[in-house]
Amino acid sequence: MIKILNANEVEPDWFTGRNFTDANEVVQEVIKDVIENGDAALKKYGAKFDVSAPASFLIAESDLKAAAEKLKKDHPETYDAVCYSHELAFKFASRQKDSFDDFEMEIAPGMFTGQKTIPVERAGVYVPAGRFPLVSTVVMTVTPAAAAGVDEIVMCTPPRVHPDDKAKADAAGLGVPGKPFAGGKPYADEGIMAAAYICGCKKVYACGGSQAIAGMAYGTESIPQVDVIVGPGNKFVAACKKAVYGKVGIDMVAGPTEVFIIADSSADPAWVAADLLAQAEHDVVAQPVMVTTDRGFAERVSAEIEKQLETLATAATARISIDNLGRIIIVDSVEQACEFANRKAPEHLELAMEEGEARARAEKLCRNYGSLFIGHYSAEVFGDYAAGLNHTLPTSGAAHYSGGLSVRVFLKTVTTLRAVKGSEGMKKSAAAAGALGDAEGLAAHAAAARIRL
Repeated sequence: MIKILNANEVEPDWFTGRNFTDANEVVQEVIKDVIENGDAALKKYGAKFDVSAPASFLIAESDLKAAAEKLKKDHPETYDAVCYSHELAFKFASRQKDSFDDFEMEIAPGMFTGQKTIPVERAGVYVPAGRFPLVSTVVMTVTPAAAAGVDEIVMCTPPRVHPDDKAKADAAGLGVPGKPFAGGKPYADEGIMAAAYICGCKKVYACGGSQAIAGMAYGTESIPQVDVIVGPGNKFVAACKKAVYGKVGIDMVAGPTEVFIIADSSADPAWVAADLLAQAEHDVVAQPVMVTTDRGFAERVSAEIEKQLETLATAATARISIDNLGRIIIVDSVEQACEFANRKAPEHLELAMEEGEARARAEKLCRNYGSLFIGHYSAEVFGDYAAGLNHTLPTSGAAHYSGGLSVRVFLKTVTTLRAVKGSEGMKKSAAAAGALGDAEGLAAHAAAARIRL
């Protein structure tokens, strides 16, 4: 059962970020191996950890197209949902890109400074395919890259046994965890493949885990080196992204999901319980939290969680998350609830209040969160799937200094300078640069400035 605490019972260290990247030593060996041995290393780790170790990695575009056509035929509602999610995400990311102006301004007479926003040439996206193959993550990673104008988008996702190899694998008792089928055609989860095709990503590689991150960061005979790597994954993927940062850009090092709900008595306990369970079912270390001033409401939410768990298909995972990491905190005021939220800096922050009240609180009191959901009808799961927002968000307190994955990750803001010969601005900058060069003891700097006078 979820714990109900008073505000003064919350331990100070509860507000600090959680560390889930304790796999650094392992991934350093993987990175070294991939740098030295390329595809051979990828195949070695695939044979060790995956259900399939294909002979090559690039999935045929015809297989991607076939997966999309199969999804459209067999599950038209899912196909339409992926298309709609992609449409909204592209629209939102395009508007984000429009907010980054290119400009040139005359900062001083004859001195023109400017900025340009340029997309990276090649982006790498990672899409996990563990217990829940994350079809929606394809939309959230590929779409902003496409909206940014990236020339080439490369996807890596864990391999599956190709349909052409299925009978052979089954006959040998292979293609299951611990017994990979080796040497077949590259293939992946069909939902992920279909979503990749819908979103316009045609270079999908059947390669998973930290080895895929290393492959995209350094390049192999098959997988091209990229400029930026984005997407979620397990602790080994997260640790590898952290390790290759600097060689490539990354979106963030993300941990298990979190939701922080500030609810008042106008909220429906069943809705709030459903939102808490929606996060709890992700992972046994997901962190579902609600804060309220009303103890009676807190108890109704707790009872509703227990009721919904009875019929929830993912109850085994959700139960552990709720019992071990779930919290309902009773505070003295909504202001204190917002203060707790700002200290916690959660991935998802919900204001389960009437819309007017929620908007007022959002504008005045809320500043640290990955995404903010305002009012009863702005369900957090809308942001997960189909509201234009990106669901790849900062966790473990990172919202104190960073936002989520957006078109910005795939863009470089570069600057320009143009100085007019003999202008007042050029002369003043030359004189100032010369003086500062002297002050720092950098004689060549000073000379390079004054030689133009």
